[in-house]
Amino acid sequence: MNRKTAVVTGANAGMGRVTALELARRGYRVVLVCRNARKGEAALHDIRRKAGHDDVHLVTCDLSVQADIRRAAAEIRERFPVLDVLVNNAGSLNGDYAETGDGLETTWAVNHLAYFLLTNLLLDALNAAPSARVVNLASEAERIGKIHWDDPNLRRDYSAVKAYAQSKLANLLFTNALAKRLAGTHVTANAVHPGGVRSEFGKTGGGWAGAAFRAMSVFFRSPEKGAETGLWLATSPEVEGLSGRYFYDKGPISAQAIAYDPAAQQRLWDLSNAQTGSAF
Repeated sequence: MNRKTAVVTGANAGMGRVTALELARRGYRVVLVCRNARKGEAALHDIRRKAGHDDVHLVTCDLSVQADIRRAAAEIRERFPVLDVLVNNAGSLNGDYAETGDGLETTWAVNHLAYFLLTNLLLDALNAAPSARVVNLASEAERIGKIHWDDPNLRRDYSAVKAYAQSKLANLLFTNALAKRLAGTHVTANAVHPGGVRSEFGKTGGGWAGAAFRAMSVFFRSPEKGAETGLWLATSPEVEGLSGRYFYDKGPISAQAIAYDPAAQQRLWDLSNAQTGSAF
């Protein structure tokens, strides 16, 4: 069977797992990108069973480690040379300051630089499809975000909210910059605000931010509801050819003004290249 192929990061839990399952149910070949091999294997077998086919695959990857992103991207390109969908779903919220092995603040590394690096490394496979889509999970937390150009790692003045909001603003800047670079191709890039979602995301975070997230999560929407718009962007003919847009509940919304500033987009692109040792 000639299936379309979709890659979903953070696919072992929450919205990522729902997204992967629904894509598989719709006949897609789905590649689960998961940090934890045991949880990834459990999700793999569960999704295969519920979707009714075995064309679901696992690639382990710690998205906080750039060498691991490069390894995983190479594995994906080798095993699946044509990709129709990439859903950058995995995210991080850290109550306390932490750095990755690459010396980068973890929220920034996982929520932005992993999107930037993985997407660019998979662009050849996306371009090989007749029509392909990149869907980036953002958040309206971007509205209070600011890119701290001189200290993106926030070493001088860290807070969980500041780090998360900065990373979500970066998602919008990256999506818009990527859409411009993809103009004239058959690949589109869009972003989605899923709303507050009950999931494992943030629940294990330390400090007051993790505690606040756990307390507030009872008021959040289900992972199934949160995943709806991302799935729509990944699959619906209604959005065929649309690129560089931002959606909530299948409707267009606007980010803060800097997200549309070409100079800021280029500055973030250059910073991201520098921090990943790339030349995209």
